[in-house]
Amino acid sequence: MRWIYAFDAADGLGRDLLGGKGFALAEMTRLGLPVPPGFTVTTEACRAYLAGQGLPEGLWAEIEAAVARLETQTQKRFGGTEGPPLLLSVRSGAPVSMPGMMDTILNLGLTLDGVAALARATGNPRFAWDSYRRFIQMYGEVALGVDAAHFDRLIEAKKAQAGVERDIDLAPEDLEELAYAFKERIREEGKTFPEDPWEQLKGAVEAVFKSWNNPRAKTYRRLYQIPDDLGTAVNVQAMVFGNLGEDSGTGVGFTRNPSTGEKGLYGEYLRNAQGEDVVAGIRTPEPLERLRIYAPDVYAELEKVAAILERHFGDMQDFEFTVERGRLYLLQTRSGKRTPEAAVRIAVEMAEEGLIAKEEAVDRVDANTLPQLLQARVDYARAPKPHLKGLPASPGAAVGHAVLTAEAAEAWSREGKPVILVRPETTPEDVGGMHAAKGILTARGGMTSHAAVVARGMGVPAVVGASGLVLDVEAGTFRLGDLELKEGDPITIDGTTGAVYAGAVPLVQGQGSQHLDRLLSWAEPFRKLGVRANADTPEDARKARELGAEGIGLVRTEHMFFAEDRLPWVRRLILARTPEEEAQALERLAAFQKTDFKGLLEAMDGLPVTVRLLDPPLHEFLPDRVALERKEAAGALEPHEAELLERVRVLEEANPMLGFRGIRLLLVRPEILKMQLTALLEATRELKAEGRDPRPEVMLPLVSGPEEVRAARALIDPLLEAYGLDVPIGTMIETPRAALLAGEIAREVEFFSFGTNDLTQLTYGISRDDAGAFAPAYLEARWWAFDPTAELDAAGVAELLRIAIERGRAANPALKLGICGEHGGEARSVRLAAELGLDYVSASPYRVLTARLAAAQAARRRERPVSV
Repeated sequence: MRWIYAFDAADGLGRDLLGGKGFALAEMTRLGLPVPPGFTVTTEACRAYLAGQGLPEGLWAEIEAAVARLETQTQKRFGGTEGPPLLLSVRSGAPVSMPGMMDTILNLGLTLDGVAALARATGNPRFAWDSYRRFIQMYGEVALGVDAAHFDRLIEAKKAQAGVERDIDLAPEDLEELAYAFKERIREEGKTFPEDPWEQLKGAVEAVFKSWNNPRAKTYRRLYQIPDDLGTAVNVQAMVFGNLGEDSGTGVGFTRNPSTGEKGLYGEYLRNAQGEDVVAGIRTPEPLERLRIYAPDVYAELEKVAAILERHFGDMQDFEFTVERGRLYLLQTRSGKRTPEAAVRIAVEMAEEGLIAKEEAVDRVDANTLPQLLQARVDYARAPKPHLKGLPASPGAAVGHAVLTAEAAEAWSREGKPVILVRPETTPEDVGGMHAAKGILTARGGMTSHAAVVARGMGVPAVVGASGLVLDVEAGTFRLGDLELKEGDPITIDGTTGAVYAGAVPLVQGQGSQHLDRLLSWAEPFRKLGVRANADTPEDARKARELGAEGIGLVRTEHMFFAEDRLPWVRRLILARTPEEEAQALERLAAFQKTDFKGLLEAMDGLPVTVRLLDPPLHEFLPDRVALERKEAAGALEPHEAELLERVRVLEEANPMLGFRGIRLLLVRPEILKMQLTALLEATRELKAEGRDPRPEVMLPLVSGPEEVRAARALIDPLLEAYGLDVPIGTMIETPRAALLAGEIAREVEFFSFGTNDLTQLTYGISRDDAGAFAPAYLEARWWAFDPTAELDAAGVAELLRIAIERGRAANPALKLGICGEHGGEARSVRLAAELGLDYVSASPYRVLTARLAAAQAARRRERPVSV
């Protein structure tokens, strides 16, 4: 077994073996680009190490041979003290990009004797001691497990003692003292910093292997559904130095703007710095454009490099580079993280430029991110003057409670509170809190810092490098300029402009883009699966139609009953003591319902509108029992409230989800079914008389067998006949029994709509409302590969769908089939629906775009094959 491949000897090997970084370094070397020499330890070696075997047999001998080859290539000696020593970077590189989630060590091989040799060779003792203290700090954190905060405190103390604000202003003797202080801190932690370069290298390789299972990497894999068994490669590379002086530096570039998608070289650069300084957000860098002024030759070379990389890899590239005394070196390239807006624009414009086919552009965009193109924006007409401005790192606006730690963000979010994560800068350990937050605000860092890159990948609005932001995390306070706020106070951030506001600022909905319209126009010819919307109001229906919905797949009629002017009449119906009281309430509710139905049918004129009859139990329309009983105990209960309390106690159920609701309620209280159906038929007849084309459909909820459908049709069919209207009647398939008896049920109806929300809950035996108590643990432990309430379960729930589809169509070949649960707007679930042969999916209005694109992608390819 071979464990190592040099960059210039890895042709034809893929990312699975070399990892993304190793593969890219090998490709850039093959293209003749300026890449420092190095080698990759494969993912196979990592998997063997993590399996408990230690360093695999033969690996160390290969590493020694590979380092010897580097010595020959660079004319430097590893651990040498005569002339500048060969120093190495040791970086992780998983097969799937996981920015910032695993570990890096720079300047490896440096010793006290090596510092002196480096200072003599470069004539720059500050550079030598800066490199050494950086190495001790990285090695201490990554290989020895020392908390980074210890080193940060020592740096801050040294800057205060020296009277400077920036690391770069520390003198050589300050850095020398820091190096010794770092070593002492490591000793206090019971660890030993090795002075033997080979021991350093062994410890670094093992540390990178171990970083595959660090908490932040595991969290990232869970969030993005990356398999746990891939392992990471280790890339060992000859160091080049950006901290040799003002003619040196380090930067991150993008071949297109990762926020907007605009074509052109974009990025940031730090003079006299090392690579991790940019992405870590420790210093706020300059725009890359400035390099054109003080190093025009380097900038021109970068422009050529950007064009080569994009043409070769066929995608927008995110590349890291170092300039050492005016000479450019490339250290990494990968497909760049981008906002949903940028992803669409890049795909469309690359297709128009002939770099990729239009079909590839359709496949390339993550359909689940499209709703973010409709993200809220600040309503500038009503917004006050911002309290602060930072860098607009990830577009969109967010309002939430300010929280100062990632842990607080996760805790508040679990309670249903929207939060903005406010940090000095984010680190990879913050990824869980970043995912929980509605927005991210940092005091430091640039457009390519960790916060910016991760926020763009998540589609979360972010403002970074807000220099007027000052935090006191321990006190739970922060300042926006001169305004002091405390944790929990509401703030608003605008990731499109970089503005930060105290308080909740009015927002307006985004409108999509011309590039999105073009992409969808390319996608539509491929799409075979119909897309409808779940909508309960004419406004929602109009928005859904505007976004391309081909009808309404679910109208939840109960939502109409909760309006302020309707709820009292629902309660009168529930409390009615006489037939006259009941008839009066029904008459009033029928008038309300007719108006509602007419508005929906009018908005969807010429398209189907599927009306689900009343589904929830009646007690949901009554006040909370506990609140009423507290008033009763206090002697403050009004007479009408006493009557309500009595009825609440009668109707209350131990398990209402499985109780007196849906078809059961409609059959036991047929007057409700007749009222709703009459209102729908009246609305339809009036619209037809006006020359319109209403197309209503009626759907029965929570059916579990054919007997219920036959009983309901005995009530429905006479009314249809009386009105002379042909209205399709269907049923939701949301109980496992209904799925199993689909053949018998299909003989009684014209369509099925799978209510995958309840079907998932009943199949798993879980409640969505209570799953929060255990779902995070299940996802963390990978007992669930994904959240089944968000993504359709192919192995279990979809098997019930398949049974229902086969039996239903066998009994009724004309049967129409759809999905109306929230899964209808999730991309993988839409692809599964297409694979199962459904006629349509129905999603909330703002997820219609996702469903349309995912359906087109399903017709072209299977990005993630599913077996059912």
